[in-house]
Amino acid sequence: MTGLWWEYVLVFGASAVVCLMLTPVAIAVAIRIGVLDRPGGHKGHESPTPYLGGVAIVVAFSASVVVAAVAQPPASGRDELVIVLVLAVALAIVGLADDLWNLSPTVRLVAEVLCALQLWRMDAGVTVTGEPGLDAALTILWVVGITNAFNLLDNMDGLSAGQAAICATTIFSVAVANGQFLVAGLAVGLAGCAVGFLRHNFHPAQIYMGDGGALFLGFLISYLAVKLRFDSDVSESFLVPVIACAVPILDTTLVTISRLSTGRSPFEGGQDHVSHRLVKSGLSVPVAVGSTYFASASIGVLCFVISRVDSTSAWILAGLVAVTLVLGGLLLGMVPVYPESRRRHFMIGERLPETD
Repeated sequence: MTGLWWEYVLVFGASAVVCLMLTPVAIAVAIRIGVLDRPGGHKGHESPTPYLGGVAIVVAFSASVVVAAVAQPPASGRDELVIVLVLAVALAIVGLADDLWNLSPTVRLVAEVLCALQLWRMDAGVTVTGEPGLDAALTILWVVGITNAFNLLDNMDGLSAGQAAICATTIFSVAVANGQFLVAGLAVGLAGCAVGFLRHNFHPAQIYMGDGGALFLGFLISYLAVKLRFDSDVSESFLVPVIACAVPILDTTLVTISRLSTGRSPFEGGQDHVSHRLVKSGLSVPVAVGSTYFASASIGVLCFVISRVDSTSAWILAGLVAVTLVLGGLLLGMVPVYPESRRRHFMIGERLPETD
């Protein structure tokens, strides 16, 4: 792509429209073959909900890549683009298999690590240290972490897809300003399919993306974020991707610390995410999800500013973002989300409600 505005509009529109049109088909197919997420356990929905949204997302993004290639064939990087798309689809298939047959977390982890290593072998991974072994380890940590962060975010109607759209838009804006037009085109295509899917995923959701869609989106976000390059200072190459994905990182960190500190496995499900804590604080589901959108969009604006200022200013702004997120995490961490924490809360000064 050459950076012309109409190219980005075309890619975004094609991706959004294809996903918007395919999602009802996915709903009908899922209902027909019985691929439904049924209520129970830690799940918050009350009726069986179709689970094949990831298929529509994968097809829509693939369509946007084709449109981008036709509009302006890439001068370079075509082989890398094909490999990355294959890796993302492979993870989507693993995620779909997990949706259908409840795979072991180890299987998903191995698949994610292999995909991360392939990115590193193609020089498409983390390069901030210059030490091959350390950069490979950081690439695995980044790709696996962000991929799973978006999977964990898929815990409330519209949350993961909306966060993916905002993160992709942030990456798009930074890439355009930096002259990385191919990265920008892929990011805007990813944002388009997420927006198209949201039409059917807002509360009350008609369909879920499942692990297939969440792993696909998370992997591509992790790839596009590390593809951002800055000639001025290596610190920007580190700061911008991390800050662009700040809300997913906060959610994953909060959930992991909360579960480990209470003797729970970080791999088990639960209503202990940022979104759940906001709802338990009195917000409705749409307002809670919208609050995370606002936080992510605000951080995205700061992320763009950080990418355009000098190193000292960038670190100062990044520090302010970090302090804000830590304080927010501490406040959210005080919200009782586990049965025993609720019991301790009542023991402080209230009488426990009577039970039958």
